[in-house]
Amino acid sequence: MQRQTDLLFVNPGQRWQGYQKLATNLSAVEPPLWIGLLAANARNAGWSVRVIDADADGLGPEETAAAAAKLNPLLAVTVVFGANPSASTQKMTAAGDICREIRRACPDVKTMLAGLHVSALPERTLTEEEADFVCQGEGPYTIRPLLEVLRRGGEDYSSIPGLWYRQDGRIVGNAPAPLISDLDSELGGVAWDLLPMDKYRAHNWHCFEHIDRRSPYAVIYTSLGCPFACHFCCINALFGRRGIRYRSIESVIEEIDLLVGRYGVRIIKIIDELFVLKQDRIEKFCDILGERNYDLNIWCYARVDTVNPPLLKKLRRAGVHWLAYGFESASAKVRDGVSKGFSDQTAAKAIAWTREAGINIIANYIFGLPDDDLETMRRTLEEAKRYNFEFLNIYCAMAYPGSKLYEQALAEGWELPNSWHGYSQLGEDTLPLPTKHLAAAEVLAFRDEAFVEYFSNPAYLAMVRRRFGPQVQAHILEMLDHKIVRQHASPLGSKG
Repeated sequence: MQRQTDLLFVNPGQRWQGYQKLATNLSAVEPPLWIGLLAANARNAGWSVRVIDADADGLGPEETAAAAAKLNPLLAVTVVFGANPSASTQKMTAAGDICREIRRACPDVKTMLAGLHVSALPERTLTEEEADFVCQGEGPYTIRPLLEVLRRGGEDYSSIPGLWYRQDGRIVGNAPAPLISDLDSELGGVAWDLLPMDKYRAHNWHCFEHIDRRSPYAVIYTSLGCPFACHFCCINALFGRRGIRYRSIESVIEEIDLLVGRYGVRIIKIIDELFVLKQDRIEKFCDILGERNYDLNIWCYARVDTVNPPLLKKLRRAGVHWLAYGFESASAKVRDGVSKGFSDQTAAKAIAWTREAGINIIANYIFGLPDDDLETMRRTLEEAKRYNFEFLNIYCAMAYPGSKLYEQALAEGWELPNSWHGYSQLGEDTLPLPTKHLAAAEVLAFRDEAFVEYFSNPAYLAMVRRRFGPQVQAHILEMLDHKIVRQHASPLGSKG
């Protein structure tokens, strides 16, 4: 069969495994940013590139493999990377299914798994999955040399950094690839033209001000990595170490200009693990973007100890409508136990300042951290209700591969999910971690009960109606009608 492209990137689908009925219009459909970056990088180096976004197009593994077979690429790379670190592992089930079906549909095509999850577990991934290669790390310095070898028909992969492969019946892992030092020149932009831009939509809460307008939508990055070491986070498994590297603000603004001008995008997520960190850099971003008058609706991540009133006002003028703060727990002891340190007073000030600037808060909390008990989880829920945040993400603590909690879970012999999609937050098979005081099933039950309690709270519904109108209030009530089925939840006090 004639080759239609050198390189194919696949974004895994099967959203129902991670979201159940919420995979309808309630959940976001996010552009696969890493695929866009890798595709642009390879194309800039002279390779022909195509993308199959099985997630956005609603394709199952067999349909994805059939589409891949028509393209007959030199290399098909399935990228296991979510819109946040916790969304990577849950996509691994679908990614493995896709690799298996591609092997059946077109056995001559070489396959690779790449992304955050496989970088955390490269040897295990290659042992368990029907892929020819695993890419550990960011990808550009691994994928391009591999293509060169494959084009020559070679089988000596020993000089390719970051590559894992089979040789003489054993699994070989080469030395890590270097990190990209200049994000502007070495990584390049995003191949937006290869993505189905008409299929992406923002989170429902991101568009509470205009709930019927969730597209066009895009995600961008301004930095890679994170300098912090929260025990529940796995992001730095992709990079091999803590740290942060920045794009130039000029290149970021250039990309926003492109998204607005060519694709009509006004709704943007900044995907950085921590965007609001260096004040002078953020001020420059806000000053330049504010002059554009694009009428943007942006959300991004901040910490309560990295914001101040003047900076928040600049962010709002630049188009930031939502800030995400990771509060995690109302208990300082619980937070300290996972290296998430800040004072309650610092959090209170940040909340007040953010509201004074006219920015909505998406608050992130985690139930089931190691020191949690029923009292600390209840206190956390009551804190969230007291602040009455515009929206709340309520997570269960998970031992994501690449995180300190994963290492601790293995050392302690804690039960882990028996499928990769069991690491999803909203799936039927979800299995969180136990705590020192509670069984995993109790944590899960508390999380689901807390979700309903928060969003059905009359004070919350009244605030939503006042701030965003009756249509959004009705949307919240519709969201509550979607009951989540769980296999591993049990009533509190039952010990699972």
